[in-house]
Amino acid sequence: MRHEGWNTRRLTRAARPSPWLTTLSLIAIAILIGLGVWQIERRAWKLALIDRVEQRVHAAPTSLPSPTVWPAVTAASDEYRHVSVTGRLLNDQETLVKAVTEEGPGFWVLTPLQRDSGALVLINRGFVPADKRDPATRPEANAPHAIEITGLLRMTEPRGGFLRDNDPVHHRWFSRDVAAIAAARRLGAVAPFFIDADAAPNASVYPIGGLTVIRFPNNHLIYALTWFALAFMLAGRLFVTFGGGLFRRRRFVHEGAGETAARGTGSDAGTIVEPT
Repeated sequence: MRHEGWNTRRLTRAARPSPWLTTLSLIAIAILIGLGVWQIERRAWKLALIDRVEQRVHAAPTSLPSPTVWPAVTAASDEYRHVSVTGRLLNDQETLVKAVTEEGPGFWVLTPLQRDSGALVLINRGFVPADKRDPATRPEANAPHAIEITGLLRMTEPRGGFLRDNDPVHHRWFSRDVAAIAAARRLGAVAPFFIDADAAPNASVYPIGGLTVIRFPNNHLIYALTWFALAFMLAGRLFVTFGGGLFRRRRFVHEGAGETAARGTGSDAGTIVEPT
């Protein structure tokens, strides 16, 4: 009997889940569910952003923000806005920025545009291949007179591109960093953004505009389903652990009671009663 009691206590302890493991599992489940909910919220935000950008891109051009409101221009409120600006291109101050487009590898041509007020804004006039990097190879695009340009307002890119940093000293540019380009060209104060020019009527003229890539990855639903699935699997494992332990304890108690009753019945059946 002493041996059977020790076995009962040992089995009960083995079947009982660790409280620390249970607590950590519940915390992990709560975190996974929280991550899933966060991804659902991020998806709603991304869909609203895509819709907002689509409306801006296809809207009629509006006037470029004036210098007085430049400090208030932000990506959230202004990026990809369709704008129009008139001025004279400073073609002798253009900057070539490394680019890879649907037209192949080459360069973006960023040229300062000076408005009648004297304000300067960088215009990304479009793409040129390596054999057109010299302005002399595309004289038809270097108009000396005032012109009107429409395009998409873009925010500056202060970090380098192609996993490389800009090198202003050697005129090697990998991102459209407005402040750095203005400093290298000694332009003075310029707008803290640039304009991606629309495609020109004559598509054969370089630079080729209208190549702005508008793409917002939206994998948040997949991420959310992944987090929820992990939470479900962990919860299922926890349920099996608790349910299995409870089943084993009940089974042991039931079988133990049955064996005791059987032993008692056998002992009574084997007793010889002598007649009096």
